Amino acid sequence: MQADLFSEQQPPKLNQLGHSRIQYKEVGTILNKTSGFMADYDYSLNPYSGCAFGCTYCYAAFFARDTVAQENWGYWVDVKANALALLKKYRSKPITGKTVYMSSVTDPYQPIERKIELTRELLKELLHYHQPRLVIQTRSPIVTRDIDLLQQFQHLQVNMTITTDSEEVRKVFEPLCPGNKARLAAIKEVAAAGVQACITMTPLLPVEEPHAFAQSLLDTGISKFIIQPFHPDRGRFTAGTREEAKQLVRKYGWTAERYSEVEGIIKSYIPDLGIGKEGFQPI
Repeated sequence: MQADLFSEQQPPKLNQLGHSRIQYKEVGTILNKTSGFMADYDYSLNPYSGCAFGCTYCYAAFFARDTVAQENWGYWVDVKANALALLKKYRSKPITGKTVYMSSVTDPYQPIERKIELTRELLKELLHYHQPRLVIQTRSPIVTRDIDLLQQFQHLQVNMTITTDSEEVRKVFEPLCPGNKARLAAIKEVAAAGVQACITMTPLLPVEEPHAFAQSLLDTGISKFIIQPFHPDRGRFTAGTREEAKQLVRKYGWTAERYSEVEGIIKSYIPDLGIGKEGFQPI
């Protein structure tokens, strides 16, 4: 185990936090070469495996190690106990100027982060020894804790995922996540602190009031937004939520046509709306 983050002098390691079982595991690498959707980045950096937010449609669930882990997505988190030690090994060959996406298959600011501050320690290392071109992807208000560090990066952007204006929709698709208003307030605070910020509607789930929703996005003071559609028929769902999710899609009439209509309304407020992969280009 890594002495500077998980030493004997630290409080006992958590084995359970809320609904999630916590384990501590060592990994072989912390900076992973990217491919697919993230191929334009040099590296992805994931402090954790698994995610306590457990979004029922999350593609990352289906990269889990086995069927049991997939079906229990949201109820387990593995802390990469040697992550900071691995990153420190790059000091001899800094990744200055490289593009890094944090994170691609987990949320760096899920609840365990408030307790152990692994993401914060990794940010300190990147800030003081590397200065990469960093994009942080989250749906957690905890990110505001680290504004003091975020402000010091030369090239950094925080992406906040906002998928709907409906708490009913959120509670079915993202039952373990922070509410919509909390996320909007958090990214507004990040942007107000002078940190480059973006709202990612990826995927855009059923929306109740598209005009009001678009205005709430603009009210954050942010000017960069990304959107992409949700495909309920092609998507996979964890923990047996497929039928419940489909029922809600039908209730809101969330067809391809309705999505296009809502996207058009949002575009009328935000003409420079980024679409899909193009919107995720490195900064």
